[in-house]
Formats: sequence, C-alpha cells, structure tokens
Amino acid sequence: MSPMDFLPFALPDITDREIDAVVAALRSGWITTGPRTREFEQRFSAAAGGGEVVMVNSCTAAMHLALEAIGIQPGDEVIVPTMTFAATAEVVRYLGATPVLVDVLAADHNIDPLAVERAVTSRTRAVIPVHFAGMPCDIDSVTDLGRARGLVVIDDAAHCFPCEYRGRPVGTWADVTAFSFYATKTMTTAEGGAAVTTRPDWAERMRVMSLHGISKDAWKRYSVEGSWYYEIIAPGFKYNMTDIAAALGLVQLERAEEMTDARRRIADQYDSAFAESDTFEVIPRHADRGHSHHLYVLKLRPGALRVGRGEVIERLKQRGVGASVHFIPLHLHPYYRDRFGYRPDSNPIALDLFERSFSLPIYSRMATADVQRVVEAVLDIAREGRR
Repeated sequence: MSPMDFLPFALPDITDREIDAVVAALRSGWITTGPRTREFEQRFSAAAGGGEVVMVNSCTAAMHLALEAIGIQPGDEVIVPTMTFAATAEVVRYLGATPVLVDVLAADHNIDPLAVERAVTSRTRAVIPVHFAGMPCDIDSVTDLGRARGLVVIDDAAHCFPCEYRGRPVGTWADVTAFSFYATKTMTTAEGGAAVTTRPDWAERMRVMSLHGISKDAWKRYSVEGSWYYEIIAPGFKYNMTDIAAALGLVQLERAEEMTDARRRIADQYDSAFAESDTFEVIPRHADRGHSHHLYVLKLRPGALRVGRGEVIERLKQRGVGASVHFIPLHLHPYYRDRFGYRPDSNPIALDLFERSFSLPIYSRMATADVQRVVEAVLDIAREGRR
C-alpha cells in the first residue's frame, strides 16, 4: 500500500481563499500580532456570543491565562475530567495548584456533574468541563453547581466550535471559554486558540499576561499609533497570536458552519452504518445540544469480538484507514498516578471507555467514497473477528 492509498485520521480544510489571505498578510509587512488579530477577535466575539476575546497561540495558553486571571494559586484545587487531553490538567499544575480528576458519563464520555459535586472541597476554586468530541456536556448542571459553591467555570471548548446548547452559542455557557484552532479542529489557524469572557477585568489581565505582562498594546509600539515606552506590570508569558495565523482564521471562521455541516453529514453516515450494530456502540446525540463533530468515536461492545480495541485499530491501518484513541484517561498516566496516587479503578467508567473506544476519520474534506471505505473496513473487521 502506498502512502497515497492511506486515508488519514484528520486533514485541515484549506482552500485558495486561506492561502491568498496568508500571502496578503505576509506581503503586508505585518506578520506578528497586529490589525488582523484584532479583527479576528472582533469577528470571533460575534460568533461566540459577544464576550471579550483574547486571541492566543493555543487553547492551552487560553486555559493557563484564564486560571492565572482568576487567581489560582498553590494549594488550590481545580476539578478536571480524566477523559481529556493533557492540556486540561497540566495548566493547573503550571500554577502549582492540584488537578482533581473525576469520572465521566458512560453514555457520552462527558464530565459527570455528580462526580464534580462529590469532588468539591474547601480548597476547590474552579472546574474545567470538557465538551467531548464536540458535544456539550451537561453544562447547566456544572454552572449551577459553580454558582452555588462559589466556583469559577472555565470551559475547555477545544472540540466545540461552532456549537449551541439549548439555543445558546458556545462562549456563553461558562465564566471563561477556551477554544482551540489546532490543525485537526473544525476551523484552524494551524496553531492557535482564544479565551472568551464577559468579565472585562479578566479579559484585560489575560491580554496583558499573553504578551510579557506589558501594560500597553505591545504590538502598537511599532506602528504610528504606538510609543517606545512601555511598563511591565507582571511576569507574563509569550502566548500572542500572529497576524499570519489570524489571516487564516478569518477565512476559516467564515467557512466554519459550512465545514461543520460537512462533518455532520459524515457523522450521519457513520451513525446510519453502525447504529444497529451488535458489535459497536455509537455515542448518542442529545436533542437539546448541538455538535461540532470534532471526533467520531465508536465503542466495542463487551465480548463482541475475539480481538481487542488495539487490534481493531491495527487492522484498520492494514486496510489503509487511520484511526486513533480519545483519550488515554489522565489518571492512568505515570505523572498523575505517581504524583497524586490515582489507581486505574479511581475512575472506572473512563477506564472502561478507554479500553473499548476508537476514533474514525472525520474531516470536512472527506468524500462520500472515503466515508464508505471506512465503513466497509470497520464492518469487515467485525465480520472477521466476531466470536
């Protein structure tokens, strides 16, 4: 099998419009943070419910800035679902605080609000829900708990744009929302992210800390509007977005709904193929929640095949289909296991889901024939491996 025959797990959807926009930014002479980044912030604010937007270089940066802005310190606790990528918990450790890893719901892999409630202590300052695969968690339950217990809710919406929950756009559900524009996401700036909040004081702090703690718009220092003089008010970070990335993002933002619709059609085809399977389980969608379809995850039914999840992925690869796993729960990783004493059964639902789940290719450039190829490969493996 040649590399040309391999169907990758994910590909960005880049057209000539994005290429032309990036070239224009390069030719403008302003390639780092500047007017395109500010325009991207304004347009993204409109798409995310009207909050203040701080564009940064990753969702990780957005979450770190959010935690710093609300004053997280050593000794504080922040509740995080164990079924997530490394970034959600590592940003808590950046500030010396303790991530408290909680279990998820078996049906949709999202954070369990009851597990959150049980995990709250006198040291808990915040909770970071993750909207798994692009489908919102029960965010109202989490935010209600946050208000009742005085906790800040910071959404890890890395998977979840564009999307609505009970008619409200993502970006309006929590105190701060962190977005990802990584290459595999519905819309991309290659590397990039954003923090959105309705708190002007937090937005200002995040903006200042995103660029070395400089008190003025540092990017203006080299423009006609700027001055050579600046003041450092805190030891900040280097998290700013470039105008090259923002140029790409402005076009991708215009195409976000179109690309999400394409992903939805792919997910519909997968659902149709697998919903009645006696070998696989699909993750059901909630009627009151949207879905950005960042991932499409299948689960092996217990005991249905002679082979396990790892072998299924290997057989897909042999058939030229890329697959992945989302996620290895954080409490299974050596750092969290050894540092905080987690055992595999500390979060048993996440452990079970991890052992049975795998993710199929889904991206807006996929052709109908590509989707059918994936379906046929999965069903062939089921027929071959059935007990």
